[in-house]
Amino acid sequence: MTDNIPIHWLMVTLAMLLASSGFFSMSETCMMALNRYRLRHLIKQGSRGARLAGELLSKVDEMLSFILAGNTVINAATTILVAEICRRLFGEGEYVLAIATGAASICILIFAEILPKVIGARFAEKIALLASYILTPLIWATKPVMFFVNVIVRGILKVLRIKPAVEGAQQLSMEELRTLVLEGGQFIPKKHQNILMNLFDLENMTVDDTMTPRSLIEAVDINDKIEDIRSALSTSHHTRIVVFEDDLSNIIGLVHVRKVLNASRKEPLDHDTLREIMREPYFIPEGTPLLQQLTHFQEQQRRMALVVDEYGEIQGLVTLQDILEEIVGEFTSQSPMNVGFYRKQDDGSVMVEGSCPLRVLNRKLGFNFPLDGPKTMNGLLIEQIEDIPEPGVSVTIGDYEIEVVQVQDKMVKVVRIGLPAKQGLLL
Repeated sequence: MTDNIPIHWLMVTLAMLLASSGFFSMSETCMMALNRYRLRHLIKQGSRGARLAGELLSKVDEMLSFILAGNTVINAATTILVAEICRRLFGEGEYVLAIATGAASICILIFAEILPKVIGARFAEKIALLASYILTPLIWATKPVMFFVNVIVRGILKVLRIKPAVEGAQQLSMEELRTLVLEGGQFIPKKHQNILMNLFDLENMTVDDTMTPRSLIEAVDINDKIEDIRSALSTSHHTRIVVFEDDLSNIIGLVHVRKVLNASRKEPLDHDTLREIMREPYFIPEGTPLLQQLTHFQEQQRRMALVVDEYGEIQGLVTLQDILEEIVGEFTSQSPMNVGFYRKQDDGSVMVEGSCPLRVLNRKLGFNFPLDGPKTMNGLLIEQIEDIPEPGVSVTIGDYEIEVVQVQDKMVKVVRIGLPAKQGLLL
């Protein structure tokens, strides 16, 4: 029967079969390679092709079943057609069958598999949106046939106790989101990328990591002379000051400098007036996650909190600005709390106060001191040496040679940090 069909029509038919098989292979690749987040954005923008592609991907098992079934039928017909063409050209015989098998394999491999899939992966979005217009009616037209195929497949999966994947069941972990942000650097401005990365880091940080240590808290004693209190308030670097009675362990309130100025305009400032305008202190336990504390600040309408340990002892102070600076960076280049923490030397070393937070050194100077233990240089040295070091003692921590310069009141007061040779001058 096929002998009556001209061979050039068989060639045209073969080209059409290969093109159809290539279309199915290309559609499968581009649909599975399609960026789901980009697709959702296009759907919100009103793209009809994106909406059709989204509907196909919502029933990915039906789509893949149709594509694979179509490819299988077309490839089988292609093999038969190539065999017929070879018979017409070379006659009959065993070697002709071998030629036909090889020719069919090469044609299917190149024109129906590799080439279409490479193109589909390269232009996934454009092709997927166009292919969805063709796949949608084809899948709808072949539903009765594919229904029985899918019933058999589901039955086999049930026997094997394999549950089909549920669309949307997988969620991105924090590390996967971090990777997405890093790989999307060409689309996300550097400043925005830094903010997002800081937000991810905030997930694992607590108030202990960013609080001002107890020894650096700026405070006034309510029992001091009113002139001394007024002087301390007028020269303060902060708008809110801690007020204690006799000892910093007995904090009785927080006072806003603006309220003190307003009260001073009406009448001379005295201790009773100071007690009236100050606000009750807000205490939080150490170890509170920063993200959680940020929410608490918003709920409590507070900007400052005092960090206490399990015994109620004051450990430090954390402010709303401290948390925001962990996200967006410091608001000012000359933060009063950082003045005097470190001084750069001509030889490349750095003189550092023992009370300097390790996080400040890592952020400002590019060091990589561990942050999962002690929070200050003094604490780090005492943990490493397991004793109060004497001046002149040197210890190597990581890549850094640290020399104790001054010790005072059983605390490391000043150290010198030498930069490693491989690091050079980072300053």
